[in-house]
Amino acid sequence: MAHFAKLGTGNTVVKVEVVHNDVATTEQEGIDFLNNLYGTRDIWKKTSYNTRLGAHILGGTPFRKNYAGVGSHYDDVRDAFIAPCSYNSWVLNEETCAYESPVAYPNDDESYEWNESTQSWDLRS
Repeated sequence: MAHFAKLGTGNTVVKVEVVHNDVATTEQEGIDFLNNLYGTRDIWKKTSYNTRLGAHILGGTPFRKNYAGVGSHYDDVRDAFIAPCSYNSWVLNEETCAYESPVAYPNDDESYEWNESTQSWDLRS
């Protein structure tokens, strides 16, 4: 199975579709299939369900840094899918194409949430 992200305005992912390998084995075949299916000339990019933070979770070859989710952005310079950033203080990690907090998440058994106003991790109650 191959997954394809439909890009909308500003290269934002608006839909993700699955195409069976019996239908398409290359990215272009998948794109052609989806455009023929919908009768459109949309922009589609193949995405890997098993790619997260620049690594393939099953040990394979990572593809476009992250799996594309609706609302993600496709960056054509990095050839990567990047999830939206929730906080102004977080910065993009160029290796993983994921946003990271300016302070590391505490390494203990507790649960925390980010506090943007103090730029720190608060213990969840």
